[in-house]
Amino acid sequence: PLIKNFSEHLQQARIPSGSQEKVSVPDSGPEMAESQVAVAPVVTSKLSVKAPEFYPSGYNQNFADSSFEDEYDGYLTLAEYVQDFLNHLAKQPGCFETEIEQFAETVNSWVTADETLQELVELVYQQATSVPNFSYMGARLCNYLSHHLNISTQSGSFRQLLLQRCQTEYENRDETVKGDETTQKQFHAFVLFLAELYLNLEIKGTKGQVTRAEILQEGLRELLNVLFSNPVDNNLRCAVKLLKLTGSVLEDAWKEKGKNYMEEIIQRIENVVLDANCSRDVKHMLLKVVELRSSNWGRVHETSPHTKATPENDPNYFMNEPTFYTSDGVPFTAADP
Repeated sequence: PLIKNFSEHLQQARIPSGSQEKVSVPDSGPEMAESQVAVAPVVTSKLSVKAPEFYPSGYNQNFADSSFEDEYDGYLTLAEYVQDFLNHLAKQPGCFETEIEQFAETVNSWVTADETLQELVELVYQQATSVPNFSYMGARLCNYLSHHLNISTQSGSFRQLLLQRCQTEYENRDETVKGDETTQKQFHAFVLFLAELYLNLEIKGTKGQVTRAEILQEGLRELLNVLFSNPVDNNLRCAVKLLKLTGSVLEDAWKEKGKNYMEEIIQRIENVVLDANCSRDVKHMLLKVVELRSSNWGRVHETSPHTKATPENDPNYFMNEPTFYTSDGVPFTAADP
């Protein structure tokens, strides 16, 4: 029989019966007319998808394996927990969406008194105004907490205490704008954080509509006036950043009220370019802001409905058409009669 002959051949060749290697079997009749070829062995790679070779240099793999919230039980104080989470967001901003809900739930269970709420506000404010490029993330965090923190103490809610903290800094604007380099740097960080708050802090109206904080709008206008009233390079750079960030939104809001405040600001910029003793680079930046505003802050509005291109309304209609040739070798296109 076939099975017997095949087993005897394996024994003679001293090959284990479980082997999957290609085996040559001698012809033993019609049953073996076709050549017998076994399946090639399957090679299993030992390289893991989590191998270091697949991660960019400097990547912290710990955050990919477990979230920040998995380890919060070990913190002794609110300040330690919040500060570590803020530092985590600064390094891994993409974690905001996935971890902010658990963070808010934890803070809700921890913040139970006026003192801890004020401590939370101060921690977030300091992070947003002292860590480079954290103002946007800080504003998003403030917006989320203002809607999801349940506690409201005698001093007010999270949003009210946050605005009070900003008001304290705002009241010192006339002194800090003239301060030394360190003082000015802190003031400029506050200005840009306030701008991000204006763009990201959502306030629900009485009818359920979402609006921006009116008080921040007026505050930004006054801060622009203060910056242009002290036209040194650092102040002017801050004003340029502020206008690039919020110029279109501010102008739209002022126009709705029938105010020409943006025209006044543009006029001040032109006066600074003509009269102020600032550097050439800063003057160029200011002129670029004027140019940006003249183009409606870079926004493009479609003035007419889109119409399909035809030979009648588009002179370039036949530009991409293929070229054909007559029997005489003369080229012609669809545009030819």
